[in-house]
Amino acid sequence: MGTTDSKLNFRKAVIQLTTKTQPVEATDDAFWDQFWADTTTTVQDVFALVPAAEIRAVREESPSNLATLCYKAVERLVQGAESGCPTEREKQVILNCTRILTRILPYIFEDQDWRGFFWSTVPGAGRAGTDDLDDDDGARPLAESLLLAIADLLFCPDFTVHSHKRGPDSVENMQSIDSCEYIWEAGVGFAQSPPLNYIHDLNRTELLRLLLTCFSEAMYLPPSTDNSVLNPWVTFFCSTENRHALPLFTSLLNVVCAYDPVGYGIPYNHLLFSDYREQLVEQAVQILIVTLEHDGGVPYRPPSPSSMEEQETTGPENLFVNYLSRIHREEDFDFVLKGVARLLTNPLTQTYLPNSTKKIQFHQELLVLFWKLCDFNKKFLFFVLKSSDVLDILVPILYYLNDARADQSRVGLMHIGVFILLLLSGERNFGVRLNKPYSIHVPMDIPVFTGTHADLLIVVFHKIITTGHQRLQPLFDCLLTIVVNVSPYLKSLSMVAANKLLHLLEAFSTSWYLFSAAQNHHLVFFLLEAFNNIIQYQFDGNCNLVYAIIRKRNVFHQLANLPSDSASIQKALQRKRKSPDVISRTSSQETVSMEGSHPAVPAEPGTLKTSLIAMPGIDKLTEKSQVSEDGTMVSVPKTDSPDTVPSDQTEMERRRLSSASSTSFWAPTPEWVLSWKCKLPLQTIMRLLQVLVPQVEKICIDKGLTDESEILKFLQHGTLVGLLPVPHPILIRKYQANAGTAMWFRTYMWGVVYLRNVDPPIWYDTDVRLFEIQRM
Repeated sequence: MGTTDSKLNFRKAVIQLTTKTQPVEATDDAFWDQFWADTTTTVQDVFALVPAAEIRAVREESPSNLATLCYKAVERLVQGAESGCPTEREKQVILNCTRILTRILPYIFEDQDWRGFFWSTVPGAGRAGTDDLDDDDGARPLAESLLLAIADLLFCPDFTVHSHKRGPDSVENMQSIDSCEYIWEAGVGFAQSPPLNYIHDLNRTELLRLLLTCFSEAMYLPPSTDNSVLNPWVTFFCSTENRHALPLFTSLLNVVCAYDPVGYGIPYNHLLFSDYREQLVEQAVQILIVTLEHDGGVPYRPPSPSSMEEQETTGPENLFVNYLSRIHREEDFDFVLKGVARLLTNPLTQTYLPNSTKKIQFHQELLVLFWKLCDFNKKFLFFVLKSSDVLDILVPILYYLNDARADQSRVGLMHIGVFILLLLSGERNFGVRLNKPYSIHVPMDIPVFTGTHADLLIVVFHKIITTGHQRLQPLFDCLLTIVVNVSPYLKSLSMVAANKLLHLLEAFSTSWYLFSAAQNHHLVFFLLEAFNNIIQYQFDGNCNLVYAIIRKRNVFHQLANLPSDSASIQKALQRKRKSPDVISRTSSQETVSMEGSHPAVPAEPGTLKTSLIAMPGIDKLTEKSQVSEDGTMVSVPKTDSPDTVPSDQTEMERRRLSSASSTSFWAPTPEWVLSWKCKLPLQTIMRLLQVLVPQVEKICIDKGLTDESEILKFLQHGTLVGLLPVPHPILIRKYQANAGTAMWFRTYMWGVVYLRNVDPPIWYDTDVRLFEIQRM
């Protein structure tokens, strides 16, 4: 009965607030206490009992009451952080204030006139009887007081951490606590694992949810490529002003990387116990990716005359980025890598008992976190590539890419997976590691093959290109760049993978495809470069690929003789109109899919997705490096090489999403065809065909062979030493960050956070401007 009463009283207080036309004094504690002192409402209750329309009505019609409500709630959090919430009642007050602020903040952010409110000091509001607040925090903006209170409360004994004192006077002094002794989980920089306490986990989750809501002001600003504008909430929270920055960063990272969702190996365990740790891990990983977005710069503040000079200098260093970049111990790297790999692999683990293990849903956040780790800590990246552990990251990424290829609501997931592989492929070790045999066989909707991880990568990429949805076309360049980057190191491709690569060349080199968009010929250049790398540097083990090239030799001859006169161009384009989608229809000898796999399916109707900004083209995403004799890389100056677009065409490239309309911007001409046709790198392959085709034909005639294995045996022992052109230097296209990719990451990351926080729906139906919410 008590709960119903308290909900009723809470609802009455909300109605009073929305109907009062006169400002309520900040000193009227009897009125304000109704919101948090005598109620036991869950966060879901608060969202139900405080409707959006009423928050907006108070904001418009009695702004001073909304301001006072925010101020009073922050004041209670500050008091709780100072006292350490010794009583149950005080703990309940803190949770109620946390929930109310989580509910209200998005409506503050959506109104431009209110956005500066938390960064102002509230003159004389509610200062009666709080002299200490006046002295210490009198000049502090409300946002800073709120953020520091949350940080303190996240290390509050018997509320969010275990108390170390166990005497009659066991109240610990909040001001003198060394929070480094209260880190939430063993792992990086901390050896003790405190006992699990689900109440602490729940309280931490509530506070982190409020923290995430504070950081979400970024959602209410339109996309901008100006990277110097920072999120003031994140900037302050990750600065030296927050004395708990290090222990909190460590707690968040350790809680995520130590989490094992399997439930101590007991099947169906997750159905018996509500897993409070999972909710905490989800909030923790979201806080991490949001705080790691910026590595310092100018925080945005509404300009005031006094702050103008400060705007010139960069803002304080982001301590979370600093700590992440300074992790260096092998055992810490091992802990982080194994934790991330375990969680990424979790949705793939098939057991004989359906639904017997818990499936986590936060793999997109984990991929962003892994990206940040590699981006900010190069030692971590090298550690990942030092052993075949990198394959424990590769396999789940390929699984997600293959699984999401038909689902337009997961196009962001496709991008982040491909970006990680592009980043890894810029390092030689990644290509070398791919030669490890692939034996685990995660059930995937791909042809069965026997081979290496390189074969798996090629087979999955082929599947994405030939059976993915239309909006994945901008990723084709990236996928083939990855193949080119690893190609010089691939010792032995399987017949299945070799045939897939040849099938892609066949599809991309049809004249109608080459002539139908300004940059389609790049895909042919990438594939030819990959073939050349394998022939020149790994000929000995690659008889399958050589055989596939010989069988499909007409494709190379047709490319060499590609017609470039106007009549042929027109004829090819007319053919295109009759058969608009030849890539996926060209016969590709599809074989049986792996046992236990499910086909990739489109999104369910009604699925919500958030919009993404266009990605920069591959020439902006990467910079070329040449591999020298000793294996070191030398940067190559930018020129208009055949596979980069002349600058006047880059705008056209951005339009590729709507390839149907691109014809109205651009038409192929004979001069244009000749400009790149003469640069097609066909010499090596033509020489190979010239030498080997007569030999293979002679054997077939002499021995009456129709058996593939005999021909492969001959090719295996053949050699082209001294017969091929001088090997070209290996070119690697390494990922490079720029303003465009930084903005893409921001919109993608906040889109994921928006869609994943549905209970309660923190931002639902508010005026978000960083992206659009679309229903499939």
